[in-house]
Amino acid sequence: MSHVSSHSPHGHAPLRTVQVLGGGSAGSSAHVRSLTSGLVARGVRVTVCAPDTADQAYDFTGVGADHVPVPRRGDPASVAALRAACADADLVHAHGLHAALRAALALSGRRVPLVVTWHTPAHAEGARAHLLRLLERRVAKASSVVLGSSSDLVDRARSRGARDARLAAVALPAPRRAVVGSEDDADRLRPKARAELGATDRPLLMAIGSLERHRGYETLLDATRAWRRLDPVPLLVIAGEGPLRGELQRRIEDEGLPVRLVGRRDDIGELLSAADLALLPGSRESRSVLAQEALHARVPLVAVAVGGIPELVGDAAELVPYGDSEALAAAVEGLLADPARRELLKDKGTLQTATWPTEDDTVAQVLSVYDELTRPMPLT
Repeated sequence: MSHVSSHSPHGHAPLRTVQVLGGGSAGSSAHVRSLTSGLVARGVRVTVCAPDTADQAYDFTGVGADHVPVPRRGDPASVAALRAACADADLVHAHGLHAALRAALALSGRRVPLVVTWHTPAHAEGARAHLLRLLERRVAKASSVVLGSSSDLVDRARSRGARDARLAAVALPAPRRAVVGSEDDADRLRPKARAELGATDRPLLMAIGSLERHRGYETLLDATRAWRRLDPVPLLVIAGEGPLRGELQRRIEDEGLPVRLVGRRDDIGELLSAADLALLPGSRESRSVLAQEALHARVPLVAVAVGGIPELVGDAAELVPYGDSEALAAAVEGLLADPARRELLKDKGTLQTATWPTEDDTVAQVLSVYDELTRPMPLT
């Protein structure tokens, strides 16, 4: 990574930025850590305002930031703490809708540029949907620039009144796993992982993510009923924890489904590399981490065609409609019966990953936006 002078290009003191994180999904927290590391290396001063739990998990201070603990609340004390942290900032960059709203409140009355990255489309129904639209409109209008992690989010920001909305170069941060390395490494690890999961002589299907309603696990369990007629019967392993655990486990037992819930795991990479197929039955992430990891690991992917997923994977995955268990079951059966198609998807996945932005691309784009917004206006 090339280092530049710690002074801004205009010969002034180093640029001072504040990154504001809400509760922070894993994706946005990892993005802020990666971005902070790159900005600090290029001489930018970074303060990260985030809950203590986020700093403990992502170690923003370890990559050179100052951390100011600010809870994920919009009460006056939290907003005042955020306002104080932003007192000498040249620019504030908020990640996610709630963080952006609190940053806008903290900056009210000040002429400090606000950049907002929308990482995932927020979702609400009924009366809350109207409230969400108002919230998005307020944030969009308060922002100097909105960076959307997928084209649909850029369009959404524009429809909510953003003056300037652009597609963000959001990289997949450093792996949470040991998928990197040669295919020989993966081949060595496969038998051990497959044996532990009970899939030595049957296809292994892998789904990863918190056990929540929007992730489509009910549809996935419906699909497994169709696979019971296959010989051998594929084993579906779901790694993740969440409120649906009890409900899903009861269905698996009552219906005799070929599914194992293995809870939260820290060896996601080994599990994914051992799989014959990765399944993404639902996602609100515009840039699904599982989809990116599957393509990087050369594991054929069946995913729902929602949000930013089609744009992210291109033709390197089998896409099915959300909530359609028959289409999901048919896509899996088709791939299991077609080794040549699986190999083609692996190769297409490798080509697709080469088109994604790197962490350096992310930092370069963000720095150019910062430069635009903080460059002194020429005297007329």
